[in-house]
Amino acid sequence: MTSIQDATDYQHATIRRITWRLIPFMMLLYFIAFIDRQNVGFAATTMNVNLGISEAVFGFGAGAFFLGYFLFEVPSNLLLHRFGARLWIARIMITWGLISGATAFVVGARSYIAVRILLGVAEAGFFPGMILYLTYWFPAATRARMTALFVAAIPISGIIGAPVSGYLLDMNQVGGLHGWQWMFLLEAVPALLIGLIVPFYLTDRPKHARWLRPEQIDWLEKTLEGESRQKPHLPLLRALVLPSILALSSVYFCMMVGLYGLSFFMPKVLHEVGTTADEMKWVAALPPACGALLMFFWGQHSDRTGEREWHTAAALFLGALGFSLAALVANKTIAAQFAPVVNQSLTVLGFILVAIGIYSGMATFWPLPSMRLSGTAAAGGIAVVNSIGNLGGFVGPSTIGALKDTRFGYTGGLLVTGVLMALGAVLVVVTKSRASEVGS
Repeated sequence: MTSIQDATDYQHATIRRITWRLIPFMMLLYFIAFIDRQNVGFAATTMNVNLGISEAVFGFGAGAFFLGYFLFEVPSNLLLHRFGARLWIARIMITWGLISGATAFVVGARSYIAVRILLGVAEAGFFPGMILYLTYWFPAATRARMTALFVAAIPISGIIGAPVSGYLLDMNQVGGLHGWQWMFLLEAVPALLIGLIVPFYLTDRPKHARWLRPEQIDWLEKTLEGESRQKPHLPLLRALVLPSILALSSVYFCMMVGLYGLSFFMPKVLHEVGTTADEMKWVAALPPACGALLMFFWGQHSDRTGEREWHTAAALFLGALGFSLAALVANKTIAAQFAPVVNQSLTVLGFILVAIGIYSGMATFWPLPSMRLSGTAAAGGIAVVNSIGNLGGFVGPSTIGALKDTRFGYTGGLLVTGVLMALGAVLVVVTKSRASEVGS
Protein backbone atom coordinates (compact mmCIF):
# COMPACT_ATOMS: atom_id res chain seq x y z
CA MET A 1 0.00 0.00 0.00
CA THR A 2 2.84 2.37 0.84
CA SER A 3 4.53 1.82 -2.54
CA ILE A 4 1.26 2.51 -4.40
CA GLN A 5 0.75 5.69 -2.40
CA ASP A 6 4.33 6.76 -3.04
CA ALA A 7 3.89 6.18 -6.78
CA THR A 8 0.67 8.21 -6.81
CA ASP A 9 2.30 11.08 -4.91
CA TYR A 10 5.24 10.98 -7.33
CA GLN A 11 2.95 11.14 -10.35
CA HIS A 12 0.98 14.04 -8.87
CA ALA A 13 4.24 15.87 -8.15
CA THR A 14 5.30 15.41 -11.77
CA ILE A 15 2.02 16.80 -13.09
CA ARG A 16 2.25 19.75 -10.69
CA ARG A 17 5.76 20.50 -11.92
CA ILE A 18 4.65 20.45 -15.57
CA THR A 19 1.54 22.50 -14.77
CA TRP A 20 3.46 25.29 -13.05
CA ARG A 21 6.08 25.33 -15.79
CA LEU A 22 3.77 25.40 -18.83
CA ILE A 23 0.19 26.45 -18.04
CA PRO A 24 0.78 30.02 -16.74
CA PHE A 25 2.90 30.81 -19.82
CA MET A 26 0.36 29.24 -22.18
CA MET A 27 -2.37 31.28 -20.48
CA LEU A 28 -0.31 34.43 -21.03
CA LEU A 29 0.02 33.64 -24.74
CA TYR A 30 -3.70 33.03 -25.17
CA PHE A 31 -4.56 36.07 -23.06
CA ILE A 32 -2.58 38.24 -25.49
CA ALA A 33 -4.13 36.48 -28.49
CA PHE A 34 -7.67 36.99 -27.30
CA ILE A 35 -7.19 40.66 -26.42
CA ASP A 36 -5.84 41.29 -29.94
CA ARG A 37 -8.73 39.31 -31.41
CA GLN A 38 -11.63 40.89 -29.49
CA ASN A 39 -10.47 44.47 -28.88
CA VAL A 40 -12.27 45.49 -32.06
CA GLY A 41 -15.49 45.17 -30.05
CA PHE A 42 -14.36 47.95 -27.70
CA ALA A 43 -13.07 50.06 -30.58
CA ALA A 44 -16.42 49.88 -32.38
CA THR A 45 -18.23 52.60 -30.43
CA THR A 46 -15.91 55.30 -31.84
CA MET A 47 -14.12 53.56 -34.72
CA ASN A 48 -17.34 52.93 -36.64
CA VAL A 49 -18.16 56.64 -36.55
CA ASN A 50 -14.65 57.71 -37.56
CA LEU A 51 -14.53 55.24 -40.47
CA GLY A 52 -18.17 55.72 -41.47
CA ILE A 53 -19.05 52.00 -41.38
CA SER A 54 -22.41 50.46 -40.50
CA GLU A 55 -23.26 47.82 -37.89
CA ALA A 56 -23.51 45.22 -40.67
CA VAL A 57 -20.04 46.08 -42.02
CA PHE A 58 -18.57 46.08 -38.52
CA GLY A 59 -20.07 42.67 -37.76
CA PHE A 60 -18.87 41.25 -41.09
CA GLY A 61 -15.36 42.59 -40.52
CA ALA A 62 -15.23 41.37 -36.92
CA GLY A 63 -16.12 37.90 -38.15
CA ALA A 64 -13.93 38.07 -41.30
CA PHE A 65 -11.01 37.18 -39.02
CA PHE A 66 -12.29 33.60 -39.16
CA LEU A 67 -12.30 33.38 -42.95
CA GLY A 68 -8.50 33.64 -43.01
CA TYR A 69 -8.32 31.52 -39.88
CA PHE A 70 -10.37 28.75 -41.51
CA LEU A 71 -8.28 28.53 -44.68
CA PHE A 72 -4.90 28.16 -42.95
CA GLU A 73 -5.82 26.32 -39.74
CA VAL A 74 -5.14 22.70 -40.75
CA PRO A 75 -1.83 23.29 -42.58
CA SER A 76 -0.62 25.49 -39.72
CA ASN A 77 -1.35 22.82 -37.10
CA LEU A 78 0.33 20.11 -39.19
CA LEU A 79 3.43 22.31 -39.48
CA LEU A 80 3.43 22.81 -35.71
CA HIS A 81 3.27 19.03 -35.23
CA ARG A 82 6.10 18.62 -37.74
CA PHE A 83 8.50 21.37 -36.61
CA GLY A 84 7.58 21.80 -32.93
CA ALA A 85 5.65 24.32 -30.89
CA ARG A 86 8.52 26.64 -29.96
CA LEU A 87 9.35 28.05 -33.37
CA TRP A 88 5.86 27.84 -34.86
CA ILE A 89 4.06 29.56 -31.97
CA ALA A 90 6.73 32.30 -32.01
CA ARG A 91 6.12 32.82 -35.75
CA ILE A 92 2.37 33.03 -35.20
CA MET A 93 2.66 35.57 -32.39
CA ILE A 94 5.06 37.92 -34.15
CA THR A 95 3.02 38.02 -37.37
CA TRP A 96 -0.30 38.54 -35.60
CA GLY A 97 1.24 41.30 -33.46
CA LEU A 98 2.35 43.18 -36.57
CA ILE A 99 -1.04 42.86 -38.27
CA SER A 100 -3.03 43.65 -35.13
CA GLY A 101 -1.06 46.87 -34.74
CA ALA A 102 -1.71 47.69 -38.40
CA THR A 103 -5.46 47.80 -37.64
CA ALA A 104 -4.79 51.27 -36.21
CA PHE A 105 -4.27 52.57 -39.75
CA VAL A 106 -7.38 51.26 -41.52
CA VAL A 107 -9.23 54.03 -43.35
CA GLY A 108 -12.56 52.48 -44.34
CA ALA A 109 -14.62 49.35 -44.78
CA ARG A 110 -12.34 47.61 -47.29
CA SER A 111 -9.09 48.06 -45.39
CA TYR A 112 -10.84 47.16 -42.11
CA ILE A 113 -12.14 43.87 -43.54
CA ALA A 114 -8.81 43.10 -45.26
CA VAL A 115 -6.80 43.54 -42.05
CA ARG A 116 -9.23 41.34 -40.12
CA ILE A 117 -8.83 38.56 -42.70
CA LEU A 118 -5.03 38.87 -42.57
CA LEU A 119 -5.11 38.75 -38.77
CA GLY A 120 -6.96 35.42 -39.02
CA VAL A 121 -4.36 34.08 -41.46
CA ALA A 122 -1.55 35.10 -39.09
CA GLU A 123 -3.13 33.55 -36.00
CA ALA A 124 -4.29 30.32 -37.70
CA GLY A 125 -3.04 27.30 -35.84
CA PHE A 126 -2.41 28.99 -32.50
CA PHE A 127 -5.34 27.67 -30.46
CA PRO A 128 -5.47 24.12 -31.89
CA GLY A 129 -1.69 24.05 -31.61
CA MET A 130 -1.96 24.80 -27.91
CA ILE A 131 -4.67 22.13 -27.47
CA LEU A 132 -2.45 19.64 -29.29
CA TYR A 133 0.50 20.73 -27.15
CA LEU A 134 -1.46 19.83 -24.00
CA THR A 135 -1.75 16.24 -25.29
CA TYR A 136 2.07 16.06 -25.46
CA TRP A 137 2.38 16.77 -21.74
CA PHE A 138 -0.75 15.77 -19.81
CA PRO A 139 -2.41 12.35 -19.41
CA ALA A 140 -6.07 12.17 -20.49
CA ALA A 141 -7.43 12.12 -16.93
CA THR A 142 -6.10 15.63 -16.27
CA ARG A 143 -6.91 17.38 -19.56
CA ALA A 144 -10.26 18.99 -18.72
CA ARG A 145 -8.67 20.80 -15.76
CA MET A 146 -5.64 21.82 -17.81
CA THR A 147 -7.85 22.94 -20.69
CA ALA A 148 -9.94 24.94 -18.21
CA LEU A 149 -6.82 26.66 -16.87
CA PHE A 150 -5.57 27.43 -20.38
CA VAL A 151 -8.96 28.62 -21.67
CA ALA A 152 -9.35 30.76 -18.53
CA ALA A 153 -7.21 33.23 -20.46
CA ILE A 154 -10.37 34.15 -22.42
CA PRO A 155 -12.41 35.42 -19.45
CA ILE A 156 -9.28 36.88 -17.86
CA SER A 157 -8.72 38.85 -21.06
CA GLY A 158 -12.24 40.19 -20.64
CA ILE A 159 -11.70 41.04 -16.97
CA ILE A 160 -8.45 42.92 -17.63
CA GLY A 161 -8.99 43.84 -21.26
CA ALA A 162 -12.25 45.71 -20.67
CA PRO A 163 -10.85 48.37 -18.31
CA VAL A 164 -7.47 48.55 -20.10
CA SER A 165 -9.11 49.00 -23.50
CA GLY A 166 -11.44 51.58 -21.96
CA TYR A 167 -8.55 53.65 -20.64
CA LEU A 168 -6.65 53.40 -23.93
CA LEU A 169 -9.74 54.63 -25.77
CA ASP A 170 -9.53 57.74 -23.57
CA MET A 171 -6.22 58.64 -25.30
CA ASN A 172 -8.22 60.39 -27.99
CA GLN A 173 -6.17 62.88 -30.08
CA VAL A 174 -2.94 62.13 -28.19
CA GLY A 175 -0.26 62.56 -30.87
CA GLY A 176 -3.00 63.21 -33.40
CA LEU A 177 -4.40 59.67 -33.18
CA HIS A 178 -7.83 58.49 -32.11
CA GLY A 179 -8.14 56.48 -28.89
CA TRP A 180 -9.04 53.30 -30.81
CA GLN A 181 -5.85 53.66 -32.86
CA TRP A 182 -3.74 53.84 -29.70
CA MET A 183 -5.57 50.80 -28.36
CA PHE A 184 -4.65 48.67 -31.40
CA LEU A 185 -1.05 49.88 -31.41
CA LEU A 186 -0.30 49.41 -27.70
CA GLU A 187 -2.17 46.12 -27.32
CA ALA A 188 -0.12 44.65 -30.20
CA VAL A 189 3.21 45.24 -28.43
CA PRO A 190 2.99 42.27 -25.98
CA ALA A 191 2.50 39.79 -28.84
CA LEU A 192 5.73 40.98 -30.46
CA LEU A 193 7.77 40.95 -27.25
CA ILE A 194 6.51 37.63 -25.87
CA GLY A 195 6.80 36.06 -29.33
CA LEU A 196 10.56 36.61 -29.11
CA ILE A 197 10.66 34.81 -25.74
CA VAL A 198 8.64 31.72 -26.79
CA PRO A 199 11.51 29.79 -28.47
CA PHE A 200 13.59 30.04 -25.30
CA TYR A 201 10.84 29.08 -22.85
CA LEU A 202 8.58 26.45 -24.40
CA THR A 203 9.81 22.85 -24.59
CA ASP A 204 8.60 20.82 -27.56
CA ARG A 205 8.33 17.37 -25.93
CA PRO A 206 8.94 15.77 -22.50
CA LYS A 207 12.17 14.12 -23.72
CA HIS A 208 13.61 17.63 -24.24
CA ALA A 209 12.67 18.87 -20.74
CA ARG A 210 15.84 19.59 -18.78
CA TRP A 211 13.62 20.88 -15.99
CA LEU A 212 12.25 17.37 -15.31
CA ARG A 213 14.16 14.51 -13.71
CA PRO A 214 14.94 11.51 -15.97
CA GLU A 215 12.58 9.24 -14.02
CA GLN A 216 9.76 11.82 -14.38
CA ILE A 217 10.31 11.96 -18.15
CA ASP A 218 10.31 8.17 -18.31
CA TRP A 219 7.00 7.85 -16.41
CA LEU A 220 5.31 10.57 -18.43
CA GLU A 221 6.39 9.22 -21.83
CA LYS A 222 5.34 5.67 -20.93
CA THR A 223 1.94 6.92 -19.70
CA LEU A 224 1.26 8.97 -22.83
CA GLU A 225 2.53 6.21 -25.10
CA GLY A 226 0.23 3.71 -23.37
CA GLU A 227 -2.77 5.99 -23.91
CA SER A 228 -1.80 6.49 -27.55
CA ARG A 229 -1.67 2.73 -28.18
CA GLN A 230 -5.28 2.41 -27.01
CA LYS A 231 -6.48 4.80 -29.73
CA PRO A 232 -6.87 3.86 -33.40
CA HIS A 233 -4.04 5.15 -35.58
CA LEU A 234 -5.90 6.43 -38.61
CA PRO A 235 -4.55 7.96 -41.83
CA LEU A 236 -4.79 11.75 -41.74
CA LEU A 237 -7.32 12.09 -44.56
CA ARG A 238 -9.66 9.52 -43.01
CA ALA A 239 -9.46 11.23 -39.64
CA LEU A 240 -10.41 14.58 -41.19
CA VAL A 241 -13.74 13.25 -42.49
CA LEU A 242 -14.81 11.02 -39.60
CA PRO A 243 -18.50 11.68 -38.84
CA SER A 244 -17.71 12.05 -35.14
CA ILE A 245 -15.05 14.70 -35.90
CA LEU A 246 -17.42 16.56 -38.21
CA ALA A 247 -20.13 16.36 -35.53
CA LEU A 248 -17.72 17.85 -32.98
CA SER A 249 -16.92 20.58 -35.51
CA SER A 250 -20.64 21.42 -35.65
CA VAL A 251 -20.83 21.55 -31.85
CA TYR A 252 -17.86 23.89 -31.70
CA PHE A 253 -19.37 26.02 -34.47
CA CYS A 254 -22.43 26.63 -32.28
CA MET A 255 -20.23 27.37 -29.28
CA MET A 256 -18.15 29.89 -31.23
CA VAL A 257 -21.27 31.67 -32.50
CA GLY A 258 -21.97 32.32 -28.83
CA LEU A 259 -18.42 33.18 -27.77
CA TYR A 260 -17.84 35.82 -30.43
CA GLY A 261 -21.36 37.15 -30.25
CA LEU A 262 -20.53 37.78 -26.58
CA SER A 263 -17.04 39.18 -27.21
CA PHE A 264 -17.84 41.56 -30.06
CA PHE A 265 -21.36 42.72 -29.16
CA MET A 266 -21.64 42.62 -25.37
CA PRO A 267 -20.21 46.17 -25.04
CA LYS A 268 -22.64 47.46 -27.68
CA VAL A 269 -25.70 45.73 -26.15
CA LEU A 270 -24.76 47.05 -22.70
CA HIS A 271 -24.42 50.53 -24.19
CA GLU A 272 -27.88 50.09 -25.71
CA VAL A 273 -29.48 49.49 -22.29
CA GLY A 274 -27.88 52.58 -20.79
CA THR A 275 -24.40 51.58 -19.60
CA THR A 276 -22.11 54.62 -19.75
CA ALA A 277 -18.53 54.57 -21.06
CA ASP A 278 -17.10 54.82 -17.52
CA GLU A 279 -19.39 52.04 -16.24
CA MET A 280 -18.49 49.85 -19.24
CA LYS A 281 -14.88 49.51 -18.07
CA TRP A 282 -16.07 47.47 -15.10
CA VAL A 283 -19.55 46.17 -15.98
CA ALA A 284 -18.18 44.39 -19.08
CA ALA A 285 -15.67 42.59 -16.84
CA LEU A 286 -18.35 40.90 -14.68
CA PRO A 287 -19.44 38.12 -17.10
CA PRO A 288 -15.89 36.88 -17.87
CA ALA A 289 -15.02 37.09 -14.15
CA CYS A 290 -17.91 34.79 -13.27
CA GLY A 291 -17.05 32.49 -16.17
CA ALA A 292 -13.43 32.22 -15.04
CA LEU A 293 -14.51 31.49 -11.46
CA LEU A 294 -16.72 28.52 -12.34
CA MET A 295 -15.08 26.94 -15.40
CA PHE A 296 -12.22 25.31 -13.47
CA PHE A 297 -14.61 23.62 -11.05
CA TRP A 298 -16.69 22.41 -14.01
CA GLY A 299 -13.57 20.91 -15.62
CA GLN A 300 -12.45 19.41 -12.32
CA HIS A 301 -15.84 17.70 -11.86
CA SER A 302 -15.62 16.37 -15.42
CA ASP A 303 -12.15 14.92 -14.78
CA ARG A 304 -13.30 13.35 -11.51
CA THR A 305 -16.33 11.66 -13.11
CA GLY A 306 -14.62 10.93 -16.44
CA GLU A 307 -17.68 12.33 -18.26
CA ARG A 308 -17.39 14.95 -21.02
CA GLU A 309 -20.45 15.12 -23.29
CA TRP A 310 -23.20 15.81 -20.74
CA HIS A 311 -21.02 18.39 -19.01
CA THR A 312 -20.58 20.19 -22.33
CA ALA A 313 -24.27 19.94 -23.24
CA ALA A 314 -25.42 21.35 -19.89
CA ALA A 315 -23.01 24.28 -20.22
CA LEU A 316 -24.25 25.10 -23.73
CA PHE A 317 -27.89 25.04 -22.58
CA LEU A 318 -26.98 27.51 -19.82
CA GLY A 319 -25.41 29.80 -22.43
CA ALA A 320 -28.53 29.55 -24.60
CA LEU A 321 -30.64 30.58 -21.60
CA GLY A 322 -28.40 33.60 -21.03
CA PHE A 323 -28.68 34.80 -24.63
CA SER A 324 -32.46 34.42 -24.46
CA LEU A 325 -32.60 36.61 -21.35
CA ALA A 326 -30.39 39.29 -22.93
CA ALA A 327 -32.54 39.18 -26.09
CA LEU A 328 -35.76 39.82 -24.15
CA VAL A 329 -34.29 42.85 -22.41
CA ALA A 330 -32.96 44.15 -25.74
CA ASN A 331 -36.56 44.31 -27.00
CA LYS A 332 -37.56 47.95 -26.59
CA THR A 333 -41.22 47.12 -25.91
CA ILE A 334 -40.32 44.77 -23.07
CA ALA A 335 -37.55 47.04 -21.76
CA ALA A 336 -40.01 49.96 -21.52
CA GLN A 337 -41.87 48.06 -18.78
CA PHE A 338 -38.90 48.24 -16.40
CA ALA A 339 -36.57 50.83 -14.92
CA PRO A 340 -33.21 51.26 -16.72
CA VAL A 341 -31.29 49.79 -13.78
CA VAL A 342 -33.43 46.63 -13.97
CA ASN A 343 -32.80 46.29 -17.71
CA GLN A 344 -29.09 46.76 -17.22
CA SER A 345 -28.99 44.22 -14.38
CA LEU A 346 -30.93 41.60 -16.35
CA THR A 347 -28.71 42.11 -19.39
CA VAL A 348 -25.57 41.64 -17.30
CA LEU A 349 -27.11 38.54 -15.69
CA GLY A 350 -27.85 37.13 -19.14
CA PHE A 351 -24.26 37.67 -20.27
CA ILE A 352 -22.96 36.14 -17.03
CA LEU A 353 -24.92 32.96 -17.80
CA VAL A 354 -23.57 33.04 -21.35
CA ALA A 355 -19.96 33.41 -20.13
CA ILE A 356 -20.29 30.60 -17.58
CA GLY A 357 -21.85 28.31 -20.18
CA ILE A 358 -19.34 28.97 -22.95
CA TYR A 359 -16.16 28.87 -20.88
CA SER A 360 -17.21 25.80 -18.89
CA GLY A 361 -18.28 24.11 -22.10
CA MET A 362 -14.89 24.74 -23.72
CA ALA A 363 -13.09 23.12 -20.78
CA THR A 364 -14.98 19.84 -21.18
CA PHE A 365 -15.31 19.94 -24.98
CA TRP A 366 -11.65 19.97 -25.99
CA PRO A 367 -10.67 16.64 -24.41
CA LEU A 368 -13.19 14.98 -26.78
CA PRO A 369 -11.21 15.13 -30.09
CA SER A 370 -8.02 13.84 -28.42
CA MET A 371 -10.03 10.92 -26.97
CA ARG A 372 -10.69 9.76 -30.54
CA LEU A 373 -7.40 10.42 -32.36
CA SER A 374 -3.63 10.39 -31.86
CA GLY A 375 -0.45 11.48 -33.64
CA THR A 376 -0.70 13.34 -36.95
CA ALA A 377 -4.40 12.42 -37.15
CA ALA A 378 -4.95 14.23 -33.83
CA ALA A 379 -3.11 17.31 -35.12
CA GLY A 380 -5.26 17.39 -38.24
CA GLY A 381 -8.51 16.44 -36.48
CA ILE A 382 -8.16 19.07 -33.75
CA ALA A 383 -7.40 21.67 -36.43
CA VAL A 384 -10.47 20.64 -38.45
CA VAL A 385 -12.72 20.92 -35.40
CA ASN A 386 -11.29 24.34 -34.56
CA SER A 387 -11.27 25.71 -38.13
CA ILE A 388 -14.83 24.64 -38.99
CA GLY A 389 -16.03 25.57 -35.52
CA ASN A 390 -14.46 29.00 -35.68
CA LEU A 391 -16.52 29.83 -38.74
CA GLY A 392 -19.12 30.40 -36.04
CA GLY A 393 -16.98 33.40 -35.13
CA PHE A 394 -17.81 34.77 -38.58
CA VAL A 395 -21.49 33.77 -38.61
CA GLY A 396 -22.29 35.02 -35.08
CA PRO A 397 -21.07 38.64 -35.32
CA SER A 398 -22.23 38.92 -38.95
CA THR A 399 -25.74 37.76 -38.05
CA ILE A 400 -26.06 40.00 -34.99
CA GLY A 401 -24.70 42.99 -36.93
CA ALA A 402 -26.97 42.40 -39.93
CA LEU A 403 -30.11 41.96 -37.82
CA LYS A 404 -29.28 45.05 -35.77
CA ASP A 405 -29.76 47.13 -38.92
CA THR A 406 -33.31 45.74 -39.32
CA ARG A 407 -36.47 46.09 -37.24
CA PHE A 408 -35.35 43.12 -35.12
CA GLY A 409 -32.51 45.09 -33.52
CA TYR A 410 -30.22 43.20 -31.15
CA THR A 411 -33.10 40.95 -30.04
CA GLY A 412 -33.14 38.99 -33.31
CA GLY A 413 -29.40 38.32 -33.36
CA LEU A 414 -29.21 37.36 -29.71
CA LEU A 415 -32.14 34.94 -30.07
CA VAL A 416 -30.60 33.28 -33.13
CA THR A 417 -27.34 32.90 -31.20
CA GLY A 418 -29.17 31.31 -28.26
CA VAL A 419 -30.96 28.85 -30.55
CA LEU A 420 -27.67 27.78 -32.14
CA MET A 421 -26.11 27.20 -28.73
CA ALA A 422 -29.07 25.02 -27.76
CA LEU A 423 -28.59 23.10 -31.01
CA GLY A 424 -24.94 22.59 -30.09
CA ALA A 425 -26.01 21.08 -26.78
CA VAL A 426 -28.13 18.53 -28.65
CA LEU A 427 -25.34 17.75 -31.12
CA VAL A 428 -22.72 17.08 -28.46
CA VAL A 429 -24.90 14.34 -27.01
CA VAL A 430 -25.20 12.85 -30.50
CA THR A 431 -21.39 12.60 -30.69
CA LYS A 432 -21.51 10.23 -27.72
CA SER A 433 -23.18 7.60 -29.89
CA ARG A 434 -20.75 8.25 -32.78
CA ALA A 435 -17.55 7.79 -30.80
CA SER A 436 -17.58 4.02 -31.25
CA GLU A 437 -17.19 4.38 -35.01
CA VAL A 438 -13.56 5.50 -34.64
CA GLY A 439 -12.49 2.07 -33.65
CA SER A 440 -14.28 0.37 -36.53
